[in-house]
Amino acid sequence: MTIYFDTLPSGIKVLTEEIPNIESVSVGVWIGVGSRNENKKESGIAHFLEHMAFKGTEKRSALQIAESIENVGGFINAYTSKEITCYYAKILKDDLPLAVDILSDIISNSVYKKEEIEREKGVIIQEIGQIRDTPDEFIFELLQKEAFSDTELGRSILGTVDNVSSFKRDDFIRFTKNNYFSNRMVVCGAGNLKHQELCALAEKFQPVEGGDHKLEPQKIPFLGGEKRVEKDLEQAHFAIGFEAPSIRSPRLYAGKVFSVLMGGGMSSRLFQEIREKRGLCYSIGTSFDGYSDIGMLLCYSGTAGEKIKELSEVIAIEFNRSVTDITEVEVERAKTQLRASLLMSLESSSSRSERLARGLIIWERIVEVQETISKIDDVTLQDVKDFGSVIFSDPKPAMVLYGQVSAAPKLNEFCSKLQN
Repeated sequence: MTIYFDTLPSGIKVLTEEIPNIESVSVGVWIGVGSRNENKKESGIAHFLEHMAFKGTEKRSALQIAESIENVGGFINAYTSKEITCYYAKILKDDLPLAVDILSDIISNSVYKKEEIEREKGVIIQEIGQIRDTPDEFIFELLQKEAFSDTELGRSILGTVDNVSSFKRDDFIRFTKNNYFSNRMVVCGAGNLKHQELCALAEKFQPVEGGDHKLEPQKIPFLGGEKRVEKDLEQAHFAIGFEAPSIRSPRLYAGKVFSVLMGGGMSSRLFQEIREKRGLCYSIGTSFDGYSDIGMLLCYSGTAGEKIKELSEVIAIEFNRSVTDITEVEVERAKTQLRASLLMSLESSSSRSERLARGLIIWERIVEVQETISKIDDVTLQDVKDFGSVIFSDPKPAMVLYGQVSAAPKLNEFCSKLQN
């Protein structure tokens, strides 16, 4: 398996991992643009634009886009994150030209018909409602806002109902023109394909000049705070987030090891103490979210209303204890989990293309698998302890409680347990 990289005259980067012994190809376009590129009035437009890409172009209707790819047994989809938008497809190897033609068509030639915009407004408003009706998803939107306030990182990727209802065709054209620059695009394929073929096919993307793909976003501070929403639910939902290093930080992998060790599986500290020993919840987990200039260590669980006080206090105590008594055995197990997760993901061509393209956007170079494994291997017990010590030494976390939470401690009470 060989990785190739070229930059086209248009500025579009083409990245290929040739895997000749499989029958399929995963191909996509990753653009260094997301909801973080929106102003407040535009909040939600990056995600809405991703929806509209599938609603018709100058030469294909919405139905023809779907039929064209499904007629050959493939599939096509997209996603929007805070800093990246991706349009991707998976097809059999002989259908690569069709997939790239469709991807270039929906990005370069979408028409944004008024009737399609109005119809899709209803779809996205329903999507917003669905998230709000799902407590273990909605709580993370509340946590982002509590951590980063009403900023590009704090606002929902989906936007608000008012914003979504207000968008017009000219808004999509303007956002695309101001953000979808060729030098922010990576066309990446993994599977049974040839690099030169993908380079030739990528010429189909219409060049869009302007912009600076190296432009650093404005630094957004981690503010922290407490949000309580009393609601008649079956459970009390608890989420806490701490300011953490960015995805570009040298401490990234120490943070990932710490997260896995604390709440990354059934052997993790929080799972063993809170579920297995105390029976306080069904599941509990931690995760490490990284952006280009800041990150957040998160922990989430849900429990009965009368147990939320004990649950949150034990989480604080376990975080506090981790700074001093994490063991070498725990660190090595977490590192093994991270390595195994990475290597297992390589069995999927979709995961391979995603990893390569995101790496190129984030670090502006190809990040080989062995480099990532080496960085995981290099994490020491002291690195992990130092990570926890820095995170919890002067904590100003964001905490969200949702549901039957009247018995839950206040944020300052949680922090006192964290530092005792």
